[in-house]
Amino acid sequence: NKVLLYACRNCDYKQLADSNCVYVNKIMHEVDELTHINPDVVSDPTLPRTKDHMCPKCNHREAVFFQGQTRRAEEEMRLYYVCTSCKHRWT
Repeated sequence: NKVLLYACRNCDYKQLADSNCVYVNKIMHEVDELTHINPDVVSDPTLPRTKDHMCPKCNHREAVFFQGQTRRAEEEMRLYYVCTSCKHRWT
């Protein structure tokens, strides 16, 4: 007869468990929205380019940029940049 009990280590008090679940591990996984940007957009001649924003990875001065909606509906539109040298993506 297997029964799940809560038992006190200091006294002999025991209580039947309401649920058979002993442990729950909830994993919340959020995918980084930058990973969904194709780095080959640097070859797209229709996208605007800027030399005003330096790449945080390689310090190159030229990047393509575009505006996109974030995954969270409550947030506004965001500018995304892709370095034309190393293809690093940032916002």
